[in-house]
Amino acid sequence: MEIDKYASKRFDIEKENAIDVEVLEAIPFEYPGSETEVVYETPEFTSGCPWTGLPDFANLVIMYVPDNSLVELKSLKYYLTSYRNVGILQEHAVNRILKDLVNLLQPVSMTIEAEYNERGGIKTKATARWERP
Repeated sequence: MEIDKYASKRFDIEKENAIDVEVLEAIPFEYPGSETEVVYETPEFTSGCPWTGLPDFANLVIMYVPDNSLVELKSLKYYLTSYRNVGILQEHAVNRILKDLVNLLQPVSMTIEAEYNERGGIKTKATARWERP
């Protein structure tokens, strides 16, 4: 009988409390009511599989219509980088990003999309949306 040398192999991951929400900053938007759509995109979003610790890579798109605030981009980069070693399901990551950014900005609307690289023959695309009631 052959022993599976990978059965107990995993990489260390951090819990969701390692996501650095405190680094996020909002800056004033001088054109409220203008229906301006803001889109940020990065092909370098990375988080970890909560079971194996292996990295999940995604193209992440953040789209929103601001009200009075924009997210400061350097703070957004640091925030997104804090996911790098966090074990989080792909579907949960988009919802967590949406929740954190809506809490910070109180936008008119926001959509977070993540298209993850294929793994095991399955490609995942997860989308979370929020609209002001």
